[in-house]
Amino acid sequence: MKLSPRYASAPDPIGRPFTIPHDLSWLAPQNKKIVYDLLFHSSAAALLEIAADPKHLGAEIGFLSVLHTWGQNLQIHPHIHCVIPSGGLSPDHQRWVHPRYAFFLPVKVLSRVFRGKFIAGLKRAFKQKKLRFPGSMKPLAHKKAFDAFLRTLFRHDWVVYAKRPFGGPQHVLHYLARYTHRVAISNHRIVNVADGNVTFRWKDYAHHSQQRLMTVTAEEFLRRFLLHTLPRGFVRIRFCGFLANRRRGALLPLCLELLKPDPQSRSAAPTASTPTSRCLWLCPRCGGATTLIEKLTAQQLRWRSVGRESFCDTS
Repeated sequence: MKLSPRYASAPDPIGRPFTIPHDLSWLAPQNKKIVYDLLFHSSAAALLEIAADPKHLGAEIGFLSVLHTWGQNLQIHPHIHCVIPSGGLSPDHQRWVHPRYAFFLPVKVLSRVFRGKFIAGLKRAFKQKKLRFPGSMKPLAHKKAFDAFLRTLFRHDWVVYAKRPFGGPQHVLHYLARYTHRVAISNHRIVNVADGNVTFRWKDYAHHSQQRLMTVTAEEFLRRFLLHTLPRGFVRIRFCGFLANRRRGALLPLCLELLKPDPQSRSAAPTASTPTSRCLWLCPRCGGATTLIEKLTAQQLRWRSVGRESFCDTS
């Protein structure tokens, strides 16, 4: 999806979700820490790598990532939301690099790099015997079966969806308020709890985000809700690049300094005593620039001249 970056003195952040395909979702509930850690690392590594490539941006970027594990129907749907300033630091840390295209980073390239890094991470985890395959997943514990399954994941593009820039600090705060501390379902979406069933409201994204109602048993509702509990101590909001905890103390002030207006441009800014390029007339006495106070149409000029003539006649 194309973006519309705004080349202002401060970068306008962009939202960019990374989603693993449905074919992999079944693996997450039994291997939450490994799969969710890998989702964080592969999405971050893809962003940093593509942003550093001179063909795309050629800069060191910073961003925050937020993990969500649910879809609107409370089924497992792991994805990462990233909020990224539109631009980054040059490799020598001497200037701020603005995006050169109408999109911040190419989503198709990001999708392929993200897919490659995630699947490579799964291979490492399998080789180190860190993945669990209980119940019906047990056949995939054999290397040949697991390798065959991983090959099917390359047949389709993975989803990296880029949202438009936010348009100011208030929009960023609004976005973060909705995404950073959200749980799988909020109270206002629960319509009814009665007779051992729970009815809740959900958006059907497959049909133009239509609002629908879903009724499930209380046991099924609790099962779906508990799918999204995270391992103890798992960090679901992480900072990367120049916003990483160990680096932002030094690099964030540098970013703010580089984003300040150029002093030469400030000194060259027009003042009240210097004519601007838009000035059409100079005062014949002082040589100063004239100031536009009001624009009049021909009809208004005629009315005013008639009014002055009437005033002169009566006086």
